[in-house]
Amino acid sequence: MVVGDPLAPVRLGRTALEVTRVGLGTAALGGLFAPVTAELFAATVDTAWELGLRLFDTAPLYGKGVAEARLGVALAGRPRDAFVLSTKVGRLLRPDAPPDAETLRGLWHDAPALNPVFDFSEEGVSRSFDESLERLGLDRVDIALIHDPDDHHEQALAGAYPALDRLRSEGVVGAVGVGSNRADVLYRFARDTDVDCFLLAGRYTLLDQVGLRELLPLCVERGIAVMVGGVYNSGILASPRPGATFNYEPASQELVDRALRLQGVCERHDVSLPAAAIQFPLAHPAVDAVVTGAASETELRENVEHARSPLPAALWDDLPAEGLIPPEAPVPARSPAG
Repeated sequence: MVVGDPLAPVRLGRTALEVTRVGLGTAALGGLFAPVTAELFAATVDTAWELGLRLFDTAPLYGKGVAEARLGVALAGRPRDAFVLSTKVGRLLRPDAPPDAETLRGLWHDAPALNPVFDFSEEGVSRSFDESLERLGLDRVDIALIHDPDDHHEQALAGAYPALDRLRSEGVVGAVGVGSNRADVLYRFARDTDVDCFLLAGRYTLLDQVGLRELLPLCVERGIAVMVGGVYNSGILASPRPGATFNYEPASQELVDRALRLQGVCERHDVSLPAAAIQFPLAHPAVDAVVTGAASETELRENVEHARSPLPAALWDDLPAEGLIPPEAPVPARSPAG
């Protein structure tokens, strides 16, 4: 059973924006873990458009500006009101900044000699937003997200949020929110601000349901739309095996074992683990879309196929029965749409 048509337009929370329930994230296309040519980037975005995806997420951090610049080129000439573009604020790219941890680990390939500087001040966010518009070649974005304010909550609350609120009131941003892989950080913004949406990465998946406890119920209560990223938890749910990554680092044996148990249940029902991983978060009433990464046309087509694959109701009975997902987690077979 599939939670609706993943490529049919749905309203994003209480905003005026319409998105497809599956979107394309551009971290991998920006050179995360492996280099990606400009030609492959453009071809993957073309394929996304051909398949019907109309939600695109990027950030200055991805490829240190490369993803934004290439996405702007790839979408140029397409009807501006026909797609929703999300980018982020909170990191400025500067040539004289010291290398950050991700640079030292070599996560970004073929990136320019720029390094990110955290700046969640009102002035810094305004500058970040203007630089993103320049790279994208646009005069507005649909969604602007405060990017990873995890250790900068007070400055983000006092500076970044008011800056985005002003841009929203001026009409150069359609919706504002926060993107983070920490559910507790998003919970505080849901409680203390008038955000429209969140991008929750890796914390509402088949392997990690931290967001289910407090964040998602509050989002339902307050009408805050949630986009879920990291549905494969950076790789382990796409291909569970020793050496697979979880949160961009080698997964523990405990996580590998749990992922293999999830895969075993899926195989018992003759379905793929990635298909279950994409469709699981979409069953929650707070979740309007999943943002999937893809480093090629092939990966993108596989993601869309997984999102469209029929999954048996018995699968969603067995996963909680075997203690692999919480019994209170909404699943496709028991969702209102199901």
